[in-house]
Amino acid sequence: MNKRVHESAALETTTDGRVRVVGSLGFSTVNALLPAGSDAIRRGQASVIDLAGVTASDSAGLALLIEWLSVAHGAGRSLRYDNVPSQVNQLARLSEVEELIAVG
Repeated sequence: MNKRVHESAALETTTDGRVRVVGSLGFSTVNALLPAGSDAIRRGQASVIDLAGVTASDSAGLALLIEWLSVAHGAGRSLRYDNVPSQVNQLARLSEVEELIAVG
């Protein structure tokens, strides 16, 4: 019997310009996170995105992080990622984009 696991993810804003991502960054969750994160970046509420709460990720999660960097660039905002999961770092390395998400 094959069980289907319901994946979920949430964006939690704090008062110090940080946003936390909690849950799974995958094909089934990134579409919901994209607009919320993009809005927070544009409003200056997300200069740092903390990924410590990410439980799993795939290439869609990596694409989301790259898209958020593009949103920040387009809005003239700085953005960095904290606590990037090793799974995301490995995907970035394989895709030769690790310098984009590297903690600086």
